[in-house]
Amino acid sequence: MANESGKPRSTGLRKGLTNYGDEGFSLFLRKAFIKGAGYTDDALSRPIVAIANTGSAYNPCHGNAPQLVEAIKRGVMLAGGLPVEFPTISIAESFSHPTSMYLRNLMSMDTEEMIRAQPMDAVVLIGGCDKTVPAQLMGAAAAGVPAIQLVTGAMLTGSHRGERVGACTDCRRFWASFRGEQIDAAEIDAVNNQLVATVGTCSVMGTASTMACIAEALGIMLPGGASPPAVSADRIRVAERTGAQAVAMIGAQLTPEKILTPKAVENALRVLLAIGGSTNGIIHLTAIAGRLGIRIDLDSLDRMARETPVLVDLKPSGQHYMEDLHRAGGLTTVMRELKDQLHLDALTVTGRTLGEELDAAPAPFAQEVVRPFSKPIYPQGGIAVLHGNLAPGGAIIKQSAANSALMEHEGRAVVFEDAEDLARRIDDPELEVEAHDVLVLKNIGPVGAPGMPEAGYIPIPRKLARQGVKDMVRISDGRMSGTAFGTVVLHVTPESAIGGPLAIVRTGDRIRLSVARRSIELLVDDAQIAARLAALPPRVPDPDARGYRKLFLTTITQADDGCDFDFLKAPHTVATVPRGGS
Repeated sequence: MANESGKPRSTGLRKGLTNYGDEGFSLFLRKAFIKGAGYTDDALSRPIVAIANTGSAYNPCHGNAPQLVEAIKRGVMLAGGLPVEFPTISIAESFSHPTSMYLRNLMSMDTEEMIRAQPMDAVVLIGGCDKTVPAQLMGAAAAGVPAIQLVTGAMLTGSHRGERVGACTDCRRFWASFRGEQIDAAEIDAVNNQLVATVGTCSVMGTASTMACIAEALGIMLPGGASPPAVSADRIRVAERTGAQAVAMIGAQLTPEKILTPKAVENALRVLLAIGGSTNGIIHLTAIAGRLGIRIDLDSLDRMARETPVLVDLKPSGQHYMEDLHRAGGLTTVMRELKDQLHLDALTVTGRTLGEELDAAPAPFAQEVVRPFSKPIYPQGGIAVLHGNLAPGGAIIKQSAANSALMEHEGRAVVFEDAEDLARRIDDPELEVEAHDVLVLKNIGPVGAPGMPEAGYIPIPRKLARQGVKDMVRISDGRMSGTAFGTVVLHVTPESAIGGPLAIVRTGDRIRLSVARRSIELLVDDAQIAARLAALPPRVPDPDARGYRKLFLTTITQADDGCDFDFLKAPHTVATVPRGGS
């Protein structure tokens, strides 16, 4: 087997030998040490499939990782390979301070460097919780070794007083009722025991499920791999097949750049819109594509959204859960409805095209979770891109999860300078706020927080929640969980911490949101806006920043660039997507 230069390609234990000036001694030494684990020469002669194990006691979303590792190993060995697992960073959404997004790029660097540093002919990536899948794909995209994604799968739903519940859209719904005093402490404690019924990722179309679907749509995951629940036999079988497929990818040298092409990225964007996926999916897909020199244009994405309806009836845009999507045939059912809008010639990890895989899939059947293209749950894609003097670089709204009555709205701004200010004043009985006001939160962007936390889902002020107010227009330069709902404008770019227009908004200013016109405007005259911007104090670097924090603050890009580190992106743009209408 030769590489592009015509030289023999190093494989197995010969890959990446430490240079002592004697290659034979380097291999001799490596084999001597690994034989301490009990390997035979026969085993060590096989192609090596590495398994990136992200199991962690701090990450219940990955609680089934041990079972998945064993199934992958079984698949690798059945196909004649040698499985070798190794650990990487594991990021859990609820256990990562200051925010999981702050650590995504660190995990991507860990993944990339461990793939480069250790001898492997292919790698299986086990991800699940929101930031883990994008981190792994970002790292693998740059490492250039055949890679295949496996997700841990969604949790099963629980039951509260006869009502089916699951994390985390129902978490927010019940907590809002508790804040508004519609339910008491005893009930909120009771539902807390039922919201997460098993290990696995959130049971709705949050960021984890969105990234699972994106990975399958990209072709970097086995067909049918996105939807099986974490604790199902189907999930274990997918893991075994993934191990076997990793061995098959070695001979074909199916490296990520052959799969993660501009056409594949366009397919993933189309699927993201049709599933009512998380707004975070855009940031993550932008970062993954950026590692390969593929740029996502937000205006073109918005044009794609106008012609791509939401077809999946899952919370927070609908009513069902991920286990229901699996029973309805999984993502294959969705992509069949989108067939005329997808690039069917895009290559997948199986070595076959997306079109070939859809043709080979089991026959469709009657179900109620995935709507026909002609009868969607929402007529346009779940996400709309906004522009205006408040967001020159763009902003995002998940229109499929918003209140239709508020998508054309003008109101008085009630401003919070940062997350601490929000926490201090949001429930103050003296806060001057009414239901038609617009809540504005600054300084929760990539630099401002730092790490762009999911604080954009600003809570309804307690005094209004008690009056039964369920939604308000909310604007920030941060993110929100893919499980959240409401009329929430996010990813305002450029962010306030680096002098974006959001920094100059004052309580009492008026703001106009028009989703129909794709605009978000501060209703202040241009001269006053210019004067306010000129009066902003210069940004002062954090004098205490060191280590990873310093690296983060000095190299992080804005949301429209995927919040990646500038030095990790590909040096040149090779394509811009989407490339016009269908």
